[in-house]
Amino acid sequence: MVKVGLTGGYASGKSFVAAELARLGCFLIYADELGHRVLMPGGEAYQPAIDKFGSAILSEDGTIDRKKLGQVAFSSPEQLKNLTDIVHPAVFRLEGELLDQAARRDPHTIAVIEAAILIETGRYKVFDRLILTACSEAVQIARAMGRDGLSREAVKARMDKQLPLEEKKKYADYVIETDGTKEETVRQVETVFRELEKLARVQ
Repeated sequence: MVKVGLTGGYASGKSFVAAELARLGCFLIYADELGHRVLMPGGEAYQPAIDKFGSAILSEDGTIDRKKLGQVAFSSPEQLKNLTDIVHPAVFRLEGELLDQAARRDPHTIAVIEAAILIETGRYKVFDRLILTACSEAVQIARAMGRDGLSREAVKARMDKQLPLEEKKKYADYVIETDGTKEETVRQVETVFRELEKLARVQ
């Protein structure tokens, strides 16, 4: 199995590239979705999060209200660390289980984990290859404003919290530029996929 990290800046086209890789046959894992799953009732992080942050983070139906949790967690660096110390290990264990299952089904599978801050957290080091989606800042801002209904200032604030794309490129094995048409992006994805297929065959 080839383990591939897929990352990129805010509104840089990660979701589109991820969907194309899945269409081509890659086993896709969205880190955000795993984060949701571990915080659901019965999930590994559900009770520890309540124990740490209190019942005020719960909705009436007993599920964790992610907005309330976010307000508490982002109130200070210490609280954010408390949350990541609970959620990240649970996510990594669930990710490992899913990867093991995929490898048993097909030892030559290409497993892609899509996550926003693989480079910033140092997690990129666990992957065999790293794909970065990139585009100009102007395109990033326009996409984010249109997609999320945010002001230019709000988009810039989010972008400023991440490592600049030019810096991220130093870590990437493949850079997929998403400034152009969807067809141009698809062609780049298909080229990268063919390279990963070769790698998977010799694993």
